[in-house]
Amino acid sequence: MFGYYLELALRSLRRHKVLAALMMLAIALGIGASVTMLAVLHNLSGNPLPGRSDVLFHPQVDPRPADLPGAKDEPPDDLTYIDAANLYQLGIAPRRAVMSSNWLPVGKDAPDSPLAMYTDRATTADFFAMFGVPFLYGSAWSAQDDANHTQVVVLSRAMNQKLFGGENSVGKTLLIATKTFRVAGVVDDWNPQPRFYDLNGGAFGKSEQMYLPFFTWLDLPQDYGYGPMDCWGNDPNAGTHDPKAPQCTWAQFWVQLDTTAQVADYRAALTQYSAQQHQLGRFQRAPNVRLRGLLDWLDYKHVIPVTVRMQTWIAFGVLLICMVNTVGLMVAKFLRKSGEIGVRRALGASRRDVFTQCLVEAGVVGVAGGLLGLPLAWLGLWMVRQQPVSFAASAHFDPSMLGVALALAVLSALAAGIWPALRASRVAPALQVKSL
Repeated sequence: MFGYYLELALRSLRRHKVLAALMMLAIALGIGASVTMLAVLHNLSGNPLPGRSDVLFHPQVDPRPADLPGAKDEPPDDLTYIDAANLYQLGIAPRRAVMSSNWLPVGKDAPDSPLAMYTDRATTADFFAMFGVPFLYGSAWSAQDDANHTQVVVLSRAMNQKLFGGENSVGKTLLIATKTFRVAGVVDDWNPQPRFYDLNGGAFGKSEQMYLPFFTWLDLPQDYGYGPMDCWGNDPNAGTHDPKAPQCTWAQFWVQLDTTAQVADYRAALTQYSAQQHQLGRFQRAPNVRLRGLLDWLDYKHVIPVTVRMQTWIAFGVLLICMVNTVGLMVAKFLRKSGEIGVRRALGASRRDVFTQCLVEAGVVGVAGGLLGLPLAWLGLWMVRQQPVSFAASAHFDPSMLGVALALAVLSALAAGIWPALRASRVAPALQVKSL
């Protein structure tokens, strides 16, 4: 029977081409708007490191004064240098990485070579293995390089292309903030979104152009800051002069914990560390620690911009308006063929048969509207990418959204067709046959 209803639906749509086109266009506009924002929301709320996110954790401790005005119950996002160094030496986690960022002058190690400013990520050796950073040439530095403050650097693919024409630059040297660094490796394109490991510069920023050992980076003549700092006390700029100031948080810290037992042990170690610092008089507050997994951390930080959520609701409002218009058009269309429906009823068709026939026709409209809406969604995503917002580059069409778009279109059309189909199924056959 479905094939028969489908044939009747196609015939009906061909007979009423203008009404059919208007219904399909209404569904297409609603699908284009809603799928555009749904795709943006889907991309922004995705897992930045599939397969690894469940073993990555963000530790937090609370070194703030007990009477700090306006202080929230949650501990600071970042760590002071003292806490970062202490937790880095704790050694419980199989892998851990302390980090921060700024930008530094870089040039080739050659006479009269011009300098340019590049963004950098200062971190420790485990950063690359923990986060699955792919290498194009060479490799990361070692933990021994961290301990020895070795002057090595890992370049991004884009920076290597700009400085060395894309060739294997491992072993070559660069001048970075007046000191000579040896290239240890070149990473391939890598920019997880959201940029979970450091949200201070925005959740959807670009990846850094080079990577330096954290403790070597601290030895550089720093006139460029140490990343965003949050200081308390009488000198809010204390960290500008001394990054090791105990009243300034600025260092990000991540650990890899492979089992639930390791997670429990590390949480207990954080509590014990905080209690020890409290006993020493350095922490004024009772132990106030957090150990959030990567996805929990993103949820806590609400990385999806409020404007995106608002625009998504507006887009679904547009879809609702389009559905209301489609309802009106379907009522008009079904009532125009009341005579045909009356004859079918007189020949033995039940109300259920008529209702099903009308819903099949609505489903055909939905499929056609969904197919027409896909190019509109692509156009909408292209327009989002042209906007001067940090998440613009993340606005791309995920293949999984094709099925979502078609399913949403069909469901919308079927929902819009229920009431018109009910009205059509209640047409009195006797009156319609008598009027013929």
